[in-house]
Amino acid sequence: MKKLFIPIALVLVLALSACGGKQANDAGNSNKGSQAETPAANATNGANEASGESGTFTYQSENGPVEVPKNPQRVVVITRFLTGNVMLLGVPLVGVDEMSKENPNFKDKLKDVETVTDESLEKIIELNPDLIIGQSDIQNIDKLKQIAPTVTYTYGKLDYLAQELEIGKLLNKEKEAQAWVDDFKARTKKAGEEIKAKIGENATVSVIETFNKQLYVYGDNFGRGTEILYQAFGLSMPEKVKEATEKDGYMALSTEVLKDYLGEYVIFSKNSDEDNSFQNTESYKNLPAVKNNHVYEADAKAFYFNDPLSMEYQLDFFIKSFLGE
Repeated sequence: MKKLFIPIALVLVLALSACGGKQANDAGNSNKGSQAETPAANATNGANEASGESGTFTYQSENGPVEVPKNPQRVVVITRFLTGNVMLLGVPLVGVDEMSKENPNFKDKLKDVETVTDESLEKIIELNPDLIIGQSDIQNIDKLKQIAPTVTYTYGKLDYLAQELEIGKLLNKEKEAQAWVDDFKARTKKAGEEIKAKIGENATVSVIETFNKQLYVYGDNFGRGTEILYQAFGLSMPEKVKEATEKDGYMALSTEVLKDYLGEYVIFSKNSDEDNSFQNTESYKNLPAVKNNHVYEADAKAFYFNDPLSMEYQLDFFIKSFLGE
């Protein structure tokens, strides 16, 4: 059935692209995904309804029911936030976004996977996907649905554990997803207890990053290991950081006020391509966390996201940094 459908999809999509390409490009240019995704309240998707012998089942997405394959073999993921969720469950990928391809944790595993965007429709058609996964604000959603079943998620609508369980439902791998969630919760609980015992129950931790020539500090739900530090470990952030990040999850800082937002310990998600010259200033070198060797630098490109594979890397980094293991 899939092979019969693709030529029709090709005609329809290319026709739609020719008519609507300019509008899609204009919209895409003004609405590209950024680091400033807005977290929303938790929500749950409904249970999945199996559909007998057809090799598909009905997945209850946040936008309604979608008929998806029970055993997808050619998945395209058009969002950097969910690539690791799919990879954890061992489902074959044929297309991902550029940032996923550049992630040091993913590079080797994705070396033979094509780079795609929500505008590269012809390339996606050539990849012959049986499932497309994206973020809720991707462009050309109606055209993508003509190529393959397409499911989208709103960033931050589910917490990082619930999101993996939801991807498990979509990929018909709920047991595997649940096993990872249970194991990860147990390991982060143990590590958090050991770290608190070493640095003190009330020690404060800040997470900073240079991104697009700007310095930022992050709250408790914005990748960069924040979910692990503040939620799983239960560590404290400075009160000023809590207040500053309560609305958007992050705040841009000038180097002049950096000292007011740094805790006793600092995680620096450092991108070597950015301007990190503030580290050479005397004001930075005299900060208590710096003088006490409590600034732990991580590779930002491997540290951005809160998918399971990124969080495994973050957990390992925190254990080595705080406990020296």
